[in-house]
Amino acid sequence: MDVKIEKSWKSRLQAEFEADYFKNLTVFVKSEYQKHKVFPPAKDIFSAFELSPFDFTRVVILGQDPYHGVGQAHGLCFSVQSGTRKPPSLQNIFKEIEDDLQITPPADGCLDRWAKQGVLLLNATLTVRAHQAGSHQKKGWEEFTDAVIRELSHQKENLVFLLWGAYAQKKGEYIDRKKHLVLSSPHPSPFAAHKGFFGNKHFSQTNAYLKDKGLEEINW
Repeated sequence: MDVKIEKSWKSRLQAEFEADYFKNLTVFVKSEYQKHKVFPPAKDIFSAFELSPFDFTRVVILGQDPYHGVGQAHGLCFSVQSGTRKPPSLQNIFKEIEDDLQITPPADGCLDRWAKQGVLLLNATLTVRAHQAGSHQKKGWEEFTDAVIRELSHQKENLVFLLWGAYAQKKGEYIDRKKHLVLSSPHPSPFAAHKGFFGNKHFSQTNAYLKDKGLEEINW
């Protein structure tokens, strides 16, 4: 796995790429791609960073694992490749956007358009073996994405972090709340959405905060 990542991120994360844990992670991931079907396609592992450079990032949404079905994952959390059926969590995200902002859900589940507006769609684990959820957890990806969150929290101001579910909330525990807006709620999955994801109004709150800071709102 060559680290082909957008230059502003590469310069800020260079110490991670040189760390022993990341070298071990690279060996593991390369082996997995050689021996198994792994998602997302290798070229898309770092697409969240490509589409949302460090200086351009304004909102961060934290996910957990890439989708592990064929034709789904492409490097952005909650997003699926264009033309692929929207998974239930993504359908619920669009339902909340419609209720919150009266925006009709798009036909397509690809969230590239969010990423290109500075929404970093970051999974905690950036790869997964086909049809085996969690198969690449605790191999080093979590340490890497923790470093990404730390860098954002320490080096930027006025970011909005959307933490849906207990896993994302724990991962975001050390975000500096004095410098950034952190919005938390249950996960949008069908198992949890009715426990507080629906009605969280995170999308309008995000835009209100950005507008208050003189920043451009997100076209959700």
